Amino acid sequence: MTVGPVLSTYRLQMRGAESGHAFTLSDAQALVEYLDDLGVSHLYLSPILTAVEGSTHGYDVTDPTTVSSSLGGAEALASLSAAAKARGMGLVVDIVPNHVGVDVPTQNRWWWDLLTHGRDSAYADFFDVDWTADPDGRILLPVLGSDSDVADLTVDGDTLRLGDLVFPIAPGTGEGTGSEVHDRQHYRLIGWKRGICGYRRFFSITSLAGLRQEDPAVFEATHSEVKRWFTEDLVDGIRIDHPDGLSDPAGYLTWLRELVGPQAWIVIEKILAVGEPLDPTLPVAGTTGYDALREAGGVFIDPAGAEALTTLYESTGVDYAAIPRTARALKVEAVTTTLGSELARLCRTIAAATGQDHADLPAAIAAVISHLGVYRSDYPALSTVLPVAIAETLTEQPQFASALQILSSALSASRETAVRFQQLCGAATAKSMEDCLFYRDARLISLNEVGGEPEWFGVSIAEFHQRAATRAAMWPHAMTTLSTHDTKRGEDVRARIGVLSQVPSLWAQYVEAWSQRTPSPDAGTGLFLLQNIFGVWPVDGVVTDELRQRLHAYAEKAIREAATHTTWNDPDTAFETGVHAWLDSVIDGPVGTELTRLVEQLDPHARNDSLGQKLLTLTGPGIPDVYQGTELWEDSLVDPDNRRPVDYASRRTELQALRHPKMRVVRAALHARRDRPDTFLSGGYTPLLARGAAADHVVAFLRGDDVLTAVSRHTVRLHETGWGNTELVLPDGQWTDRVTGAGFSGTVTAAELFSELPAVLLERDHA
Repeated sequence: MTVGPVLSTYRLQMRGAESGHAFTLSDAQALVEYLDDLGVSHLYLSPILTAVEGSTHGYDVTDPTTVSSSLGGAEALASLSAAAKARGMGLVVDIVPNHVGVDVPTQNRWWWDLLTHGRDSAYADFFDVDWTADPDGRILLPVLGSDSDVADLTVDGDTLRLGDLVFPIAPGTGEGTGSEVHDRQHYRLIGWKRGICGYRRFFSITSLAGLRQEDPAVFEATHSEVKRWFTEDLVDGIRIDHPDGLSDPAGYLTWLRELVGPQAWIVIEKILAVGEPLDPTLPVAGTTGYDALREAGGVFIDPAGAEALTTLYESTGVDYAAIPRTARALKVEAVTTTLGSELARLCRTIAAATGQDHADLPAAIAAVISHLGVYRSDYPALSTVLPVAIAETLTEQPQFASALQILSSALSASRETAVRFQQLCGAATAKSMEDCLFYRDARLISLNEVGGEPEWFGVSIAEFHQRAATRAAMWPHAMTTLSTHDTKRGEDVRARIGVLSQVPSLWAQYVEAWSQRTPSPDAGTGLFLLQNIFGVWPVDGVVTDELRQRLHAYAEKAIREAATHTTWNDPDTAFETGVHAWLDSVIDGPVGTELTRLVEQLDPHARNDSLGQKLLTLTGPGIPDVYQGTELWEDSLVDPDNRRPVDYASRRTELQALRHPKMRVVRAALHARRDRPDTFLSGGYTPLLARGAAADHVVAFLRGDDVLTAVSRHTVRLHETGWGNTELVLPDGQWTDRVTGAGFSGTVTAAELFSELPAVLLERDHA
């Protein structure tokens, strides 16, 4: 059967047998029939190339030339592709060009060869090694507890060993003690606490070493298997992980487009700032949808709740107006401390390019980057971003004028300086915002999502329509989504937390009472964690051992990422013990009882918003992705929680029964896309405006001239006031709701339109 264009995707998290809960290519094949019945056009696989043994995510690829044998290998991929094609479906695969896994050097033959032969290695140019970091030109590997651990190295044949660490010995250098042999190698093992690394990392993760994709030989070698997928017609599209980490993202994507052909669907994990456009010159279909995620979820946030929730957060001792300054300070800290090794390399590059150095240069660079609100500013559409950041920096800190002249000169004269500056900027943004500030800002944590900016309190209907219309015109085949393997909270959890914007005073009353009865070790931490607890709290109030363990695991990650009282590198045991004890007190005490009552009251409104944002995403401009399992309610938190095994047996049952409201909405929308591909791929987007007293509670639009989506929002207030005279004027003709089968025409009251579900998908009946 012929495979058509990508109309929708279903993300599957692949895991090898040795990872614990296996989900292999064979397991994916077993789901093809179910996903076909659901209405999906393409299976979307997480990375399938050979990764570190036991990897639970696949982003630590060790051999990009082979499909992972633990997932079934090339034969299993071919079998899955054939099974999908037999039903007219296709495959999309996630690839990781920026880095490879080097945590276990013996598992990465390219890395092993580099460590063995140094600059003489056939793979010396594959990796972005900083040969200037060490005075002797050796590769600095920050893998030891301290530098003194070198004394404990032992020689074992042609390897050096220290506990579980194993490294190669260069030919002819193996005589003597372990430390003596170590001193003759092309690498130097050092303590990780020194904050120095001899190669470009993925952000600050030393187990992931950056690749030099700007070298044609590296590109060819790392994409040989990807090329085979398209040559043999096994795969229809690819998702590119973190292209902003590369030396030249646009150049890389140009090469990639030539490799896979003009018809392949390419989407990139490009995290856009709220005011940042995707550069229209890129040869891709669009982003992976974090921008759309913010819009679809944000339209359900009630702006009326901003003031009260801000006041509640400020009662913990925070000045919310100072959050932008805090964000810049965190970015400065990320550049100078977490990414200090990268900053030092950039400064050496600048000195080499200009022949000048300046004592203020590191601080000046960090200050400028703190004023850059984008991952990187060297895309053509962002040409004014960096000059503005420099101007803002000098307005605040004029003492950096001389240092920034040197920086500006180097950025203009040296390609390497420009590249390393942009790579540092992206890493700093990720480490300071998504991995820190988003775990601190406790005003309304459903806003703290990748691609979001918490100070933007929701999305108005006007903004939503404008952004959707722009996507329809410029990026109609971009991916849209609500949940990913990287989201901080699953879509239904965010929807429930978002309801707090509708009842801010009620929430504040509960929090204040809980804070007096069961005080947390830190008020801000408690407010942050209480929202997460509310987001996943079961309606029946029964907290299973599994949920308790998940909440404790999340709390530990959250407080360490926030880094206000404890960190990953320097845990504060007393504080962490206090948080865990408080969490148990919340679960087992009167707070838990009151949480149950609150959830019972608000959960129906959360379900309304979950269905609404799901239908907006599934039928709005773009190609919607359904993250695994989200066709039913789900309560996932941040990874690895959101990568848990999915109960597909229950989903098959629900698909057959079609009683679950979310399953009904998902199936209806996906089948509508399949039945009317032109409408959704090129049919345009027209906002529809309700009229009447509660018109602001309706979000509606037309796709093409034959599909109409309408959802309700802010239903807490609506529950009190009712729809009144609110109505929606339908375009001419008879319309049938794909979800419920109800028929409508002419002017329809909102009460009638949403009588069964808060989300309707109308199709124009053929004459």
